[in-house]
Amino acid sequence: MLEVLDTDSVRRWVVMTRAALAARRAEIDALNVYPVPDGDTGTNMYLTLDEALAGAMREQEAMGVVGTAPLSLEAAVLSRSALLSARGNSGVILSQLVRGVSEVVSSEELDEVDVAAVGRAVRQGARRARESVVRPQEGTILSVADATADEVERVIGAGGRLGDVTRAAVDAARAALARTPEQLQVLADAGVVDAGAAGYLLFVEALDQVVHEQGAPSRYAVDDFTLNPSLERRPDWSTPTTATAGSHGAARAGYDGPAYEVMYLVHDVPEEGVAELRRRLDEIGDSVVVSTAWDVTNVHVHTDDIGAALEAGLAHATPQRVAVTLLETVDRAPRLGVSIVACAAGPGIARVVEEAGAVAVASGPGHRASAGEIVAAVRTAGTQEVILLPNDRDTRMAADAAAHAAEQEGRRVHVIGSTTAVQGLAALAVHDPTLPTHHNVLAMTHAAAATRHGALTIAVKAGLTSGGMCAVDDVLGVVDGDITIVGSDLDEVAREVLGGIVGPGTELITLVVGADAPDGLVDRLVEWIEERREGIEVQVVEGGQPHYLLLLGAE
Repeated sequence: MLEVLDTDSVRRWVVMTRAALAARRAEIDALNVYPVPDGDTGTNMYLTLDEALAGAMREQEAMGVVGTAPLSLEAAVLSRSALLSARGNSGVILSQLVRGVSEVVSSEELDEVDVAAVGRAVRQGARRARESVVRPQEGTILSVADATADEVERVIGAGGRLGDVTRAAVDAARAALARTPEQLQVLADAGVVDAGAAGYLLFVEALDQVVHEQGAPSRYAVDDFTLNPSLERRPDWSTPTTATAGSHGAARAGYDGPAYEVMYLVHDVPEEGVAELRRRLDEIGDSVVVSTAWDVTNVHVHTDDIGAALEAGLAHATPQRVAVTLLETVDRAPRLGVSIVACAAGPGIARVVEEAGAVAVASGPGHRASAGEIVAAVRTAGTQEVILLPNDRDTRMAADAAAHAAEQEGRRVHVIGSTTAVQGLAALAVHDPTLPTHHNVLAMTHAAAATRHGALTIAVKAGLTSGGMCAVDDVLGVVDGDITIVGSDLDEVAREVLGGIVGPGTELITLVVGADAPDGLVDRLVEWIEERREGIEVQVVEGGQPHYLLLLGAE
């Protein structure tokens, strides 16, 4: 067990938090019911931290830092990068938690953080997060951060060691998270806990894992979204409620607040200017968060007047990196009929989906659709009944959450258990618009389940797989979702994947070609199939998906 945190352990803490957010962001998105139905709390927290880490590495490289940086420098760079990367309300608040830790480390020029400094950092993070919000609301991440800081200070005062403090922090954060529905009626009505506070719990749990040396930091890289087994002690984010499911839908479908989310950065604004900016934005909108790290101020507001929001910033400096997003509002009543919504990992897959008459949702490795994005697509489809194809194992939970939300708006959503694009394409192929919906749902479910699937990709880091150890740039073959083949030759591994999914009754092989597939790979594979698999039809789709050179299906 650690007694102090140094640069490496603080970095492990941040990286493990990012991994936890990556693994659970869809679940956190599904919890979001406040203040607007945008459903992207977990995604915003994850993207904020992910981009902050990448930005911090770039900044240190630009500064000529080689190897491990001093802790005070590491913390300062990460804090600034987090603010610059902050997305949405939750991302800005997360950046302020990071800022609080950074301020303690940097102002005291610490090379190591002992238990007392951890207490000061947790308290400063909670304080900065609360200061950034114009109208702080209890039952949110703010109250959970405060409760955690209170318990940390109590245990330190009683002489607790670092491991005692972090374990107590986890317990306090969990207890405070469970209390959020008691503090905020919209959460009680929906039967969930606060989404941002759930993300904060992962932040605290990751620290506890680092201190107890239960995480393996070498297993994590920039694109590693796999949770360490020691982090899979997952909290229960549901809460008992007697409210009907319709109350959740009413909170979403009845939203009639500001139409736009406006975000931008301004530089070199003094403290009194920041306070004035908060006041002005509060006059023209809501969900106002104005936070500062070093010389940069991040502005977030929901408003109907985009110009006024920008003018408020212009009074102090020129707004930069302006982002304006249309918030979801009440939609028209759905029309009679059935439509299909399908997630697509690449532009080519989206074209095929749309040609089949479905509404495509961009979703795949690198950007998995949130529940809010899927709900928006369901609304775009416009019908009372929708057949929904997630086409990705990690999007299934968001799809289920979206289905529940859409059903509260008068739509019936049938989620097909397609876990990859080839299963989704197989399901689309058997859809018959002349048949009743329940017949199509059964046929599409059967087609997806009966399609064996595989994939071809390149290892971005060393690791242990079901097919053995792999090194960077090894060719990986995936069969039914598991990496079972490790090799060096693309053609050979692709053929082995086919061998793993093609059976005696196979009639059709589908090859979905990725954006980075080398020339000639598919032609050689098709020729190999035709020579050895007589009677099997081959279908090639130019999918354009990232990361996976080929997606393969056998029906």
